[in-house]
Amino acid sequence: MRTKFLIALAVLALVLAAAVVALGQTTTVAKAVQNPDGTYSIIEYPVGKEVAVTLNPISLPGASGTMTVLRDVDGTTIKVSLRGMPTDITSLNIYAVDPSGTATLIGPVPVTDGTGVLTTTARLDKFMIVASADTIATYTPETKIIFRSTVPDGYAVVPFTQHPIGEKVSAVSTEGQASAYSVPMLNIPAYRTGKETKLKVDFAGAMEGARANVFIEPHKSGRTEVNFRFHDLKEAPRGQVYTVWAVSADNRFEKLGQILNVRGRNEAEIKADTTFEDFGLLVTSEAPGEIVRPAGPRVSWVELEQRPAP
Repeated sequence: MRTKFLIALAVLALVLAAAVVALGQTTTVAKAVQNPDGTYSIIEYPVGKEVAVTLNPISLPGASGTMTVLRDVDGTTIKVSLRGMPTDITSLNIYAVDPSGTATLIGPVPVTDGTGVLTTTARLDKFMIVASADTIATYTPETKIIFRSTVPDGYAVVPFTQHPIGEKVSAVSTEGQASAYSVPMLNIPAYRTGKETKLKVDFAGAMEGARANVFIEPHKSGRTEVNFRFHDLKEAPRGQVYTVWAVSADNRFEKLGQILNVRGRNEAEIKADTTFEDFGLLVTSEAPGEIVRPAGPRVSWVELEQRPAP
């Protein structure tokens, strides 16, 4: 009887051990594989190494796409190449999606005879690339896309989160919808009242290679004067104007001015005031007309060249 009891205990122990192993395997798979269908393929790109990535066609059988990503201290250069698309597609929007799901428009891709090419620079490190014919603010598995980047060999998927941690930025419009732009605040309250502070501008997309000086001067009345002086301007894309925006810390947009840049004109100036207590500065390429918030691709952001004096 004792022998049978010991055998029964041994069998039970083996069964429990097998169950624990099976449970452990299931848990490991659940933790190791995120979105097995490829819905999210966000990775962190290394500094100083060009990474080749395949762009999978999601809803265009027979189409193909590739991109290269080179991240350095001055920004991340993204080169996108799309092929084999139907001739009725003339343009696609290219977005970088970060771990919070925010989609940043990095540029439209003009498509000719089924082929589209884009080269742009942005301040990005962890992202995936998607192409869509629609305007995207926040990416979800239901978002209609045409291409999505894959995960290259040797890279791990960055976990998707709805609670990102990072610098304070304005990334939501006044309507409460997610914005396609991430605009760092300039900490205007730290500037000396009545004194100009010089800022620098980094250009990308259609304005890459252009130069601009920006001068910020707060006044005791609560208004802040913004003076944008453009040099070596690039000709604006056909049917587009360059638009300067102030973006407040509570997510409001204020249009400061527009430039209709034409061939032979390489300098321009925008002078404007804003009453935002703190703000960032953004330049986009927009269709002409009365618009109250940006909708086109971002072509520059503004950073401090020197810190405001105490």
